[in-house]
Amino acid sequence: MANIVPTNVVYSSALTEQVISKLAEAYPFLVQSVIGESVMGRPIFCIQIGTGEKEVFYNASFHANEWITTPVLLKFLEEYASAYAGGESLYGVRADWLFEHYKLYLVPLVNPDGVDLVNGEIEDAFYLNQARRIAADYPQIPFPDGWKANIDGIDLNLQFPAGWEEARRIKSAQGYTSPAPRDFVGDAPLVAPESRAVYEFTKEHDFLLILAYHTQGRVIYWKYLDYNPAGAAEIAQYFHWVSGYTVEETPFASGHAGYKDWFIMEYNRPGFTIEAGEGINPLPIGQFDTIYEENKRILLGGMTEI
Repeated sequence: MANIVPTNVVYSSALTEQVISKLAEAYPFLVQSVIGESVMGRPIFCIQIGTGEKEVFYNASFHANEWITTPVLLKFLEEYASAYAGGESLYGVRADWLFEHYKLYLVPLVNPDGVDLVNGEIEDAFYLNQARRIAADYPQIPFPDGWKANIDGIDLNLQFPAGWEEARRIKSAQGYTSPAPRDFVGDAPLVAPESRAVYEFTKEHDFLLILAYHTQGRVIYWKYLDYNPAGAAEIAQYFHWVSGYTVEETPFASGHAGYKDWFIMEYNRPGFTIEAGEGINPLPIGQFDTIYEENKRILLGGMTEI
C-alpha cells in the first residue's frame, strides 16, 4: 500500500489540503472538488472515487476537537485507491468491483476553521480573539481543547432542520444560549456556512447511505426518533460485528438537529453517526492505528452492505 496520508501527526486544514492534492496527483481517477467554504473562507474539500450508480457519502470533523477522524477517512481513501490502481482487493473485496458499482464521496474536514483553532493554526487575530471571547463566557470548557464548534461558536452538528427547535430548547436549558465552544445551535438552522454546504451537497445527490464520523465512545448511532429505514438495523449490526462498537439509539438530549438525524428524516435511508475511539477529546494521534483497524470494515461496509 502507498503511504501518502500521514497518520502520526496533528491535522490542520493546510495539511488536509496538501494530502488531498497529493492523493489526486498519485491517483488521477480521483475527482477532487470544493463543496463550500468555511467562515474564514477555507475550502471544504470533497473527493470522489468510483463510477458506479450507487452513491454513498462519508464525512468527518464536523466537530473541531474530533479531528482524528479526518485522517481516518483519508487513509481509507488511500488504501482503496491504491488497491484499485494495483488491481488488488480491499479487505477481501475486489477494488475494481467496488469502483464499478459505487460512487463514494468523502468530505474529510467539514470544520476547517475549528480544527485549526484546536490545533494552534489560527493566525488571524480577529478570529482568534473572537474565539477567546466566546470561550471566556464558558470557563468550564477547556480552551482550545474543548472546542467543537465552528470559529463563530456554532455547533455544526446542531444546525440541521430535524428537530432543531427541540435541540434549541434542550441546549438552551443546559446554558448554551449564545455562541459557545460547543452545543450552541445558532440562531436558525443552516446559518453556519459549513453545515449549509454539507446540506446543499447532500440535496444535489442521491446518497443511499451516509456515515458521519465523530469521536468518542466506540458507539454506532443509527436512528432518529421513530424513523427506521429499511436495512438500517441490519447494517448497524454488521458494523458492530466488524468493529466491536456498541449499537445504540441516540440519547434524547443529543438526538436532534444533527446531520445524520436530518438525512434519516429527509430520505428515510440508512444514516449512521460513528463515535470512534475512546477517551477525552481531542483523542491523541497515538490512537490512530487502533481506530483505523476498528473502522476500516465499517468504511468498506458502507458500500457493500447497501
